[in-house]
Amino acid sequence: MTEKLRIDPDITKAETLPASFYRNPDFFEAVRERIFYRSWQWIGHEGLVDSDHNTYPFILLDKFLTEPMLLTRDKAERLSCLTNVCTHRGNLVVESAKATKKLICGYHGRSFNLHGKMEHMPEFENVENFPRPCDNLKKFPLQYWGPFLFVGLNPAFELQEVLDSMNKRIGFLPLQEFKLDEKRKKDYFINANWALYCDNYLEGFHIPFVHDDLNAVLDYGNYDTILHDHMNLQIGYAEGTEEVFDLPENHPDYGKKIAAYYYWIFPNMMFNFYPWGVSVNLVQPLEMNKTKVSFYSYVYDSSKLDKGAGSQLDKVEMEDEEVVEGVQKGIRSRFYKAGRFSPSREKGVHHFHRLLAEFINS
Repeated sequence: MTEKLRIDPDITKAETLPASFYRNPDFFEAVRERIFYRSWQWIGHEGLVDSDHNTYPFILLDKFLTEPMLLTRDKAERLSCLTNVCTHRGNLVVESAKATKKLICGYHGRSFNLHGKMEHMPEFENVENFPRPCDNLKKFPLQYWGPFLFVGLNPAFELQEVLDSMNKRIGFLPLQEFKLDEKRKKDYFINANWALYCDNYLEGFHIPFVHDDLNAVLDYGNYDTILHDHMNLQIGYAEGTEEVFDLPENHPDYGKKIAAYYYWIFPNMMFNFYPWGVSVNLVQPLEMNKTKVSFYSYVYDSSKLDKGAGSQLDKVEMEDEEVVEGVQKGIRSRFYKAGRFSPSREKGVHHFHRLLAEFINS
């Protein structure tokens, strides 16, 4: 590592991350090892495995972590998330989603139960000290939130604390009734560092300058950011009579015209709640200057789609991409070192930079 990162905890004194963070390959590798391997990642919804296909192989953050993993569901409806790599010679155990009672490697026949315990291996009768615990498939921490699933390779914080904080405001929503709209799924490829995309997401400061349509439906003056340990929330208030949440009387925002709750979970997950449902945005580093952002729309009330702050998501995304790619070009300048934060508008970015520095320096 070429340098330590320091972000002053006092936002009125702090400088942003140095430009070298976005340009230096050593930092990009540190992000992979010290942040993403120690984070939680959203992997989809529990419907990925059912009675027809009780196994679901996937690659966690392909082209970055590129970790082969496997979701399974047993007869008792218990889910497990396992490595999809056979402990004999490293072959993939399951190639495609299917229904099965056992996990059997197609290379030499080593078999496991649906929770990863090795049960049989041909021609190993004379092998000493076999089987050992390391012959089982590694099982990873799996966290539920409504229908949504998160997995951690070696997570450095408790996700439940994050979810509990989120539930204080959106817990009244029936998440189990949210349904994925396949037609609205979309991947975007951005020629910029992944963290620049997050920087942009984490402040509403740019809305009046970049998003004319969004600015017309949000009350910029009341835009608010609330910080938590590994998560923050931006609250978008409606400007006029646009679609707003019907909040219960015991809700902390009862009586307010809330158009959107924008949740970000460190380091790369966004959950944007609108009256129609939630748009899940997953930011996936590919290269130091290339990022994939995947949008998944889970709809609860289709009558409210394409209205208010939750409308024109593709247009907003295109506007964000243009400005983020502009910043990517700008930080290549040898004359740009770092910037300062707006204490009133960039609390979320400051929070993100402090977490990045904390994890990378650890």
